[in-house]
This record gives sequence, structure tokens and C-alpha cells, in this order.
Amino acid sequence: MEWQPDEQGLQQVLQLLRDSQSPNTATQRAVQQKLEQLNQFPDFNNYLIFVLTRLKTEDEPTRSLSGLILKNNVKVHYQNFPPGVAHFIKQECLNNIGDPSPLIRATIGILITTISTKGELQTWPELLPQLCNMLNSEDYNICEGSFGALQKICEDSSELLDSDALNRPLNIMIPKFLQFFKHCSPKIRSHAIACVNQFIIGRAQALMDNIDTFIESLFALAADEDSEVRKNVCRALVMLLEVRVDRLIPHMRSIVEYMLQRTQDPDENVSLEACEFWLTLAEQPICKDALSGHLAQLVPVLVNGMKYSEIDIILLKGDVEEDEAVPDNEQDIKPRFHKSRTVTLRHEGDEAEEGEDSDDDDDDDDDSLSDWNLRKCSAAALDVLANVFRDELLPHLLPVLKELLFHPDWVSKESGILVLGAIAEGCMQDMVLYLPELIPHLIQCLCDKKALVRSIACWTLSRYAHWVVSQPPDSYLKPLMTELLKRILDSNKRVQEAACSAFATLEEEACTELVPYLSFILDTLVFAFGKYQHKNLLILYDAIGTLADSVGHHLNQPEYIQKLMPPLIQKWNELKDEDKDLFPLLECLSSVATALQSGFLPYCEPVYQRCVTLVQKNLAQAMMYNQQPDQYESPDKDFMIVALDLLSGLAEGLGAHVEQLVTRSNIMTLLFQCMQDTMPEVRQSSFALLGDLTKACFLHVKPCVAEFMPVLGVNLNPEFISVCNNATWAIGEIAIQMGTEMQPFVALVLNNLVEIINRPNTPKTLLENTAITIGRLGYVCPQEVAPVLPQFIRPWCTSLRNIRDNEEKDSAFRGICIMIGVNPGGVVQDFIFFCDAVASWVTPKDDLRDMFYKILHGFKDQVGEDNWQQFSEQFPPQLKERLSACYALLAGQICGRVTVCLWELPAVGAKDV
Repeated sequence: MEWQPDEQGLQQVLQLLRDSQSPNTATQRAVQQKLEQLNQFPDFNNYLIFVLTRLKTEDEPTRSLSGLILKNNVKVHYQNFPPGVAHFIKQECLNNIGDPSPLIRATIGILITTISTKGELQTWPELLPQLCNMLNSEDYNICEGSFGALQKICEDSSELLDSDALNRPLNIMIPKFLQFFKHCSPKIRSHAIACVNQFIIGRAQALMDNIDTFIESLFALAADEDSEVRKNVCRALVMLLEVRVDRLIPHMRSIVEYMLQRTQDPDENVSLEACEFWLTLAEQPICKDALSGHLAQLVPVLVNGMKYSEIDIILLKGDVEEDEAVPDNEQDIKPRFHKSRTVTLRHEGDEAEEGEDSDDDDDDDDDSLSDWNLRKCSAAALDVLANVFRDELLPHLLPVLKELLFHPDWVSKESGILVLGAIAEGCMQDMVLYLPELIPHLIQCLCDKKALVRSIACWTLSRYAHWVVSQPPDSYLKPLMTELLKRILDSNKRVQEAACSAFATLEEEACTELVPYLSFILDTLVFAFGKYQHKNLLILYDAIGTLADSVGHHLNQPEYIQKLMPPLIQKWNELKDEDKDLFPLLECLSSVATALQSGFLPYCEPVYQRCVTLVQKNLAQAMMYNQQPDQYESPDKDFMIVALDLLSGLAEGLGAHVEQLVTRSNIMTLLFQCMQDTMPEVRQSSFALLGDLTKACFLHVKPCVAEFMPVLGVNLNPEFISVCNNATWAIGEIAIQMGTEMQPFVALVLNNLVEIINRPNTPKTLLENTAITIGRLGYVCPQEVAPVLPQFIRPWCTSLRNIRDNEEKDSAFRGICIMIGVNPGGVVQDFIFFCDAVASWVTPKDDLRDMFYKILHGFKDQVGEDNWQQFSEQFPPQLKERLSACYALLAGQICGRVTVCLWELPAVGAKDV
């Protein structure tokens, strides 16, 4: 017999549904408790589906709410539903998919797809055939309801639908959907395209078999009067550009012209979807050919899309100029994630020694409009196209730009400044001509009466910071810095944020150029501490940390320390151990401690102790959670990671002074636990700290080496690049300190290191650290490492040729020279690579230069003048010159030193150069 509700029970459920729409918090809590009680009764879900599908006397929001509560129950408890209840719900859904109300149809569709994602696509065999059959119904509601459900299933289960598990239903579904592209109802046409679109990126075979029909059908709908249809057509073409550009190329001219129209569509949902086309096209090799003839039309369209719309300005409170006293809404503050420390080496021509390339989002600064919109998409498209076309773009852009930048209307002027920032990277070479005039204009815009103009001027100026710094400081750097510092103290919070971020970029570019202005800079940043609301305070920490990274030990002056440290320590004392604001503050303090070195000593003890406590608490919480997960919460390990990184900063900054702090703590025991944590980022930061403690106070590390080395060996796994990188670096630091005592541990790590250095596509930083560590192991234990010299010498040499002269490089090259002495034959086949690596040294120490000299001349003397002549012909001209100048190494040159014979005569001419 069919299930029927009990009248009293039905009234109870209806009352609950009405109460749940109350805004009162106490009522909501009571509803939640009642729901949990009712979920104990198996047929409660029958009441919910009954209200949704049968109780047409009730208002639609109540019926829909009943369906949504049922959907949540399906998500959480479906496996516990009795078979009779599950069957009744599924039957009711299919029987009522054509409800007259669009809201109820949509709710039933959501319920169907939720059931199907619980593994029911396989055990509900009639679902897809019935829905597909109902598409043929003369009743619009049934057709639309079925399509709505199918669209949701296609979105949620696209891979399963294209698998053998279901006997590949797409072979029937795709041709069926394509028939409905011509349906008289725009809603149905839109559903049909949206269904097929789900299978483009996955290259479903059933779609690939019908690809030409699909593309023809899309073209037929190009001018559809319905905006949702046009949006789905644009979306399809953008995805096809990624996966089947071969099929679009014959029609590319028409498609580009169509997308130009659609990017100007009055409906922003359509124009945004169309604008994605230019972003995607820029990544295709055909981009230049496809767009060369269209730049004159495309550039103004993109520029026009970069203007704030009226709704943008309302959302951004563009008419509010002063809001510095208004507390931030905590929901507006994005969660911050700490980026664990990665140890990198300094390269020729760059300043940064620590950390990786910034991958900050370089788009403009509408953070509170974080949704992707036409303005952001247009700016991103112009940015990537500037990188493709470079100077070819400027002739089309400059006339528009000139008009906008000096426009009396602030919205137009603001968009011009954004355009200038968007093209900075791609068009920099040709923009240099105009910058002497434009930079002063932009600096003037920092004083504009509109806050949104001031904030975008900050961002755009930051994009040209590299050029500003390359000019004499008085020309642009000083005026820019002066105005940016004023904007850091702006009365508008958005401007404060933009100025802080821009100033951090300027700091990274200017580095020690800022030293003369440190007092003025610190006065401003410290004043901002007392002025800023919560969100901008977090960005201020970044600006201070970046300043410390940029000027380094120049910050270690009593006057500067006295300005900077009291407010930082005050914030440090105010924050509780579980406050996530500790993340940016700890990062900032880590940079400050490294820069201040001994200047940080008066503040180090409480900071050090708190970091150790944070690590200890986090480990204890993790242990309790692992033992009783239902009793305890999983800890937020970011607290531990950020504490480990600050301890690294202290060890690096304080050097030997950190020894007394380590003595009075159990950090080595904690570090051993952290090194074995399941979370890669924890291990990554642990190995960085281990390396820094090894350098600062090896006396405390040495007793633990036998315990630590197997753990380090296990983490030489390039699947976790940053973990592997830091473990490698720590092994090298330990080797230098251990000397010959490292011998028992070489076998634990050597094979993995040799494997990593020979691995294709290994990131540069990891290759460099691996090469340094192999060299250092060879330096202290040459007998153990030299036998495998032929297995790594070539990648070793190529990895280290671009590293700056420094202590790490010095010890590694000494190691390679000693290993060549032990196993001279190991370098013979790749000797040209060794020559090239030696030539990369600018000023090696005298005794290292002598080692190079002896090896080079030993090789030359051993092979004889004729063979050397033949061999050295393979050298690029620059290498010849350098070796000749530094090591008197040209055919016929007389060397005035005694050389050492190292080799048997090698076969010259078989070298793979």
C-alpha cells in the first residue's frame, strides 16, 4: 500500500517548516534540535517529500524548504534510509518533475541529483531513460523540469556518465540534447547547451563523435534573443578553444567578430563569458595570427570593459571618501594562509635570497569586489595580450590611453590608470619612452580627490616600480615614496590598503636604495599602527616585513629599533595563542629578527619561548586528536608552521646568540616530532629550522644527527618539492659541520640525491640545493661520493653555473675538486661542463682558484696540445675568453705553474656538448 501521512504528524512538520523561516535565533536553535530528533524516525523523510510534491495548498517557499531539508538529510543519512522510504522519495521525484511551479521543479531537480551522487546512478537504472523520455513531453513543465534535473546530473556526474560503469549513456544523451538546440523555448535551448557544455573539457567521446554538429548548432544560435542562450554559446566556444581549436580555426575570423560583439553585450553575464575568450585565446599558439587584424577593434572594447559600472561603484562605496574610523566587518577579511619557508640560493643578477617568486595576484585592487567581473576579466585579457603582442599593441592603445588619463570624468580617468597598469609587463620596453611624462602624472593622481582614483594609482605605480628604481633617486623614487607614504596614512581604507601593497613592491625593487629614508619610512609605518582597522593592520605587517627583508642589517640601528619594536611587541602581547592574526605578525617578526641580528636580542627570549610553546601545544593537540578524534578538534597546523619559521628567523638573525635559548628549551625533541609530521608544510619548515640551527648552534644538533639523518633521507622525495628541497639543504649544512664524522650517513642519502639531480623537469631551486649538498658530502667524505661522480657531474655543473659566488658554492666546488682528485676518470666524458662551471666563478678564493688551475692544466697536459686544440674548439667564444683570461688556458699558452697529471688519455671528439 502507498504510504500516507498521519494528519497530526503532518501538522507538526508544517509548523516546524514555518518556524524555520523565523529570523529569531532562539527559534532557529529550537528548530535545529527538533530536526535532529525527527531524523530518528525513518518516515520523517516521507513527510518532507509529501509536503514538497503533494501539498499544493501550502505556499511554495515552505514546500521548497521541505525539499531542501530532505536534500540535506539525503546528503548525510541516505545510506540509513529504509528501502521503502528511498523508493517512495525517488518515485515522487519522477512523478512530479513537471510541477507547475519553477521553484518546486528546481528543488526536485536538486533532490534528484543529490540522490544520484550517493551512488544511485548505478542502482536507479530507470532514472536517465525516464528523464530523457520526458524531454519529448508536449507539456512544457515536464520537459523543462526534466532538463533542469538532467543539467544538474551532468554537472555533478559528468565523468560517470562517460564511463563503462553506466554503459555509456552519453551515446544516447548527447545526440538527444543536440536536437533541443532548436526548441522554441529559450529556457529549453539554454538547458540543452548547458548539458552538452559539461562534456567539452573532459573530451567525452560521444561529444567528439558529434563535434561538427555541435559547432554548427552553436553557430545557428549565435544571435539568439535570449541572454542565457548567448552566454552558454560563448561558454561553449571558450571551452572548445581549449580542447578542439583545430575545429574552430576554419571559422576563426567569424568567431572573433562574434566575440567582439558579445564582449559588448548589454547583459554583463554574456559579456563576461565572451571576454574569457580573449584570455583563453592568448594562451593558444594561433593567437597572433587570429587577432593581428582585429586589434584596432578589440583594444577599445577591452578598455571600455575596464570602467567601473554604476553597480560596482555602489558596491565599492565609491562615494565614501573617509572611512578610516569605521571598524571592519570581520566577514570581509579573507582567511590568511602562511607560506612555509623554502631555502633558495642567490643568482647572478637578482637580489632576493630567501623565498620564492611572488605569485601574488597582480590584478587590480577591487578586493571587496572579489567576484570575477567584466572589469577584472578585461584587465586580465589586456595584460595577457600585451605579453603576446608587446609593442604591436601600443599604436592601438596610446590614443585611447591619452584621452582617458587626462579625462575630466573620474570613472574614465580611473580606467585609464588601470589600463596603464595592465600593460606594464608586456609593453614595458616601449613604454619607457613615455614614462618620464607618465610617472609624474600618476604620482599626481595619488592626490586625486576620488579615493578609487588614488587606490588604482597606487597599484599602477607599483607595476612600474622596477623602472622608477632604475632612475636617479631624486627623479622619481623620492617623490613617489613621499606620496605613497602619505597615502599609507590616507583617510580611506581602500587607499591605505593599495598604498601599503604598492609600497611593499617598491621596497622589494629598491632594497638598500631606501636606507637614507629609513627614519621617515618607519615614522609613517609606526603611525599607521595606531590608525589602521583590523584588515589593513594585517597588510601593514607585510609592508614592515618586506622592508626588513629589503634593507637587511641596515635596520640594526638603535634609533630604528626604538621606533619599530615597541608597537610590534605590543601587538604580540595583545594577541592570544589561538588568534590567526599571529600568522602575519610572526612572519613580520621573522623578517625583522633576521634583519636586526643582534639588535633583536633584547626582545628574543619571550618571542622564542612563545614560539616553542605554540609548537608544543599544537603537537599535543594533534596527539590527542589522533587518539580520540571524536573528543578533540584537529589542530590548525599553520600555527606550528609559522612558529617554526619565526624560530628559523631568530636562528638566522641571532646566530650563535640563539644557543642560550636552545639550551633552556626542548626544541630539539619537538623538532624531531615535527620532522615526522604527516603534513608536508610542517616537515618543510622543520627542515629549514634544522638547517638554521645547524649553522647557529651545531653543538645542540650534533647529538641528534644519528636520529635525524634517517628521517632526512626518507624526505628526499621530489614529489614534495619544497620538503625535499629543505631536507637536502639541511643535509648539506650538517655535512659541513660534521666533517669526516658524516661518513656513516652518506649511504642513507647519496643515491636519492643522485637520482634527484638526474630527474627531468626538476625545479631549479631543488637542483641547485641538491648539487650544493652532493658537493659538500664529497668535500667531507670524498672516498664515499667520488665513485659515483660520472652519474652526476654533468647536471651538477649545469645546476651551479648561474649561482652567485658564496660560501655554499665555495664548499661545493671544493668538494667536486677533491672528488676529481680521487676519481679523475669520472669527469672526463663531461669535462667541457666542468670548464663551463669553473668559468661561472667571478672571484674564487686563491686556494680554490689554484685547485681549478691544477685540474684544468692537468687535463690539458695529459691529452696533449693537438687533442686539447681539437677539444677546446667546442668551447663557445665567451667560455674560451674567460678560461684564457682567468686560467691561461688556450692552445699554445705557456703555463708558469707545475701541473698535475690526473688522467689516462681520453677519447676526444666524442663529447656530447
